[in-house]
Amino acid sequence: MTELLLINPNTTQSITDLVLKHARTFAAKGTTLRAVTGAFGPRYVASRIGYAIAGHAAVDALANDRGKKDAVVLACFGDPGLAALKEVSAVPVVGMADASILQACAMGKKFSIVTGGERWKPMLEEFVASHGLASRLASVRTVAPTGADIARNPKAAMALLARGCNACATDGADVVILGGAGLAGLAAKLKSQVDVPLLDGVACAISMAEALAGQNLVRMGTQPAPVESIGLSKGLAKLIG
Repeated sequence: MTELLLINPNTTQSITDLVLKHARTFAAKGTTLRAVTGAFGPRYVASRIGYAIAGHAAVDALANDRGKKDAVVLACFGDPGLAALKEVSAVPVVGMADASILQACAMGKKFSIVTGGERWKPMLEEFVASHGLASRLASVRTVAPTGADIARNPKAAMALLARGCNACATDGADVVILGGAGLAGLAAKLKSQVDVPLLDGVACAISMAEALAGQNLVRMGTQPAPVESIGLSKGLAKLIG
C-alpha cells in the first residue's frame, strides 16, 4: 500500500479538502492519502510575497508531520518551497507544477498553462524557464478570479476558463495545464468545451508521486549543515538544527 502526504501551504482548509477529494479520485487502488494545511501565511497564494511565505509554511508542515508517508505532494501550483522540501525530505517530493510541465512535455511539443490570478503569469513563466523549458511554453493565460475565488464558485468561472484554454490553441499549445489547487477537478468538467487536451495539476502530481513511491527509493534529500535559528516551530528548528 502506498501512503501519500499532501501539503497545502495555503491556509484555507476548504482548499485542502478540495484537493484531497479530487486526489482520491485520481489515486490508484491501494493508495492512501492524507493532507495537511499550512499553519500560517496567506489564505491563498496569489502573489510573490504570498509565494515566499508559503514556501516556509510548506517546509514547516513537513517538519512537524509525524505520520508515515512514502511520498509527498506539494499541493500548490507554482510549487513554493519545493527545492527545500526535496533537500530535507526522506521520501520523494512532487510539486503540482513540476509534475504537470513534465507530463505536458511528454504529450506534445508545446504546452500552455491556464490559472486564476493575474499575478501568476510572470511567476509561472519564470518557473518554466527555471526548468529550462521556456522554448516549450506556448503561453501562460490567467483569468481575473483567483484560485480561491474559483474554488468558492467554480460555475462562475467555467466560461472564462474555457475561453482561456481555447485561446491557448491559437498560441500553438498541443496540451494545456489547468493549474491551481483551487481548480482541482475542473479539467474533467471543461474538456468537452476545449479543443486541446487538458491536464489536471493534482492528477499529474498524484500519478508521479505514486510512481516514485513504488520504486522504494532511498533517502532523496541531503541533510543540510546544522543551522542555528530563533522563532521557528519546534519541528522545523529540530529538522534544520
